[in-house]
Amino acid sequence: MKFDQKDVRFFINKMRMLAKERCAKLYQLIFLIILICSCTNKSHIKSSEVNVQVTPSDPLVQPDFDNSLRLKYTTGIRAILEDSKGNFWFGSHQEGVCKFDGEKFTYFTKEDGLSHNQVRTIMEDSKGTIWFECGQGISSYDGQNITTLFFKDYTLKDNWKKGDHDLWFKGDEESGFNDLEGAFGVYRYDGISFTYLRFPLTARIGERFYYAVSTPAVKGRSGNVWFGTYGAVFGFDGTSFATITDETLWHNEETGYLHVRSLFEDSKGNLWIGNNGIGVLLNDGNTTINFSERQGLVSESSTHNGGMSPPGTLEHVFSIGEDNVGNMWFGDRDTGAWKFDGETMKNYTMKDGSTVPHIWQIYKDKKEELWFALADGSVCKFNGESFDVIF
Repeated sequence: MKFDQKDVRFFINKMRMLAKERCAKLYQLIFLIILICSCTNKSHIKSSEVNVQVTPSDPLVQPDFDNSLRLKYTTGIRAILEDSKGNFWFGSHQEGVCKFDGEKFTYFTKEDGLSHNQVRTIMEDSKGTIWFECGQGISSYDGQNITTLFFKDYTLKDNWKKGDHDLWFKGDEESGFNDLEGAFGVYRYDGISFTYLRFPLTARIGERFYYAVSTPAVKGRSGNVWFGTYGAVFGFDGTSFATITDETLWHNEETGYLHVRSLFEDSKGNLWIGNNGIGVLLNDGNTTINFSERQGLVSESSTHNGGMSPPGTLEHVFSIGEDNVGNMWFGDRDTGAWKFDGETMKNYTMKDGSTVPHIWQIYKDKKEELWFALADGSVCKFNGESFDVIF
C-alpha cells in the first residue's frame, strides 16, 4: 500500500494531536496527585498541633515545648540545667543524662563516656563546657563528646581558695572517699585545674559517709560557698570556715540528728537546710531553728530518721527553691511540694497534678520559672494553682 505526501502529513499531524491530549491528561493527573498530597500533609500538621497540649495563655508553660514529649527515665530526675545555648539538661538517678534542644532528646550514658549513670549535679563553666557531678567521678561535654576527668591534684588538700567562677564537685565515690582523696572533701575547679580540698573536721570512727557531700554547692550572697554533707554544713568565705553540726545545734536522740539532703540560700541571705528525717532548719546568720517544727509539720510519732512520714508533714526534704516573688518551696520525699509565702504554708500533692510525691530538685530557669524534678522521671511546672507535666 502506497501513501502520498499529503497522507503522510495528515498521519503525522494526527499523532501530534493525540500526543498533546495525552500529555495534557497526564499533567492534569500529576497536578491532582500533588494537590491531594498537599492537602493530606496540611491536615496532618494541623492534627499534630492539636495533639500538643500547650496553653499559650499560661505564663509557666512555654509554647516552644512539645508537651507530647516525655523523658524515658524511670529512676527519677536529680538535676536540671538550662545552659547558655538554651538547651535543657536532665540528670537521672541511675540512667545517665539527657539534653533537650527544644525539639528532641539526646541521651548519654557510660557507654558514651559518662563516668557513672547517676548524675547528681549539672553545671556550666565560663567557656560553655557542661560538667556532670556523677555518683562516681566527674565528666564533661564540649558540645560534641562526653569525656571523663582523670587528672586531679591531690597535693594541696589544705590550700583552700575561692574564686568567683569556681565550680565545686563532691568526692569521686558514691559515699565516703577513696585512697587518693584520703579524707572527706570537695574538688575545686578554677577553670584550669581540679584540686582536692579536705574539710576541716574529722569523721567519727566508722562513719565513712558522715561528711560526704550530699547536696550541690551553694554560692551565697555574702560571698560564702556552702557545702552540705550528711552530718554537717560547711561555709567557706575565702579565709575561714563556718560549721553547722549536731554539736553546734545541741542535737540529741530526742531532737534527731542531721541528715542533710538539700541546701539553699534565699534572696534575703537566709540559709535553709533540708534533712531526711528532722525537716527544714533555718539559719538567719545568727541562730538556727527547726522551721518544720515551728510550722507544726513534724508528726508526734516522728522517728526523726529516714522512715516514712504521714501526710501533712515536712520531715524528709530533698529540694528547696525560691520563686520570682520570694515564696519558698520545699520538695518532700513523702508529702509532695510545700509553698511558704512568709506567713502560711500550703501543701501540693498528687491530687494537684504531680505524678509522685518525691521531688528531687527545684530548679529556677533563666525566665525565673521553677521546674520540679520528680522521682519517677517526670518534670513539672507550677501554673499558679496546680502542676503541669512538661516532660
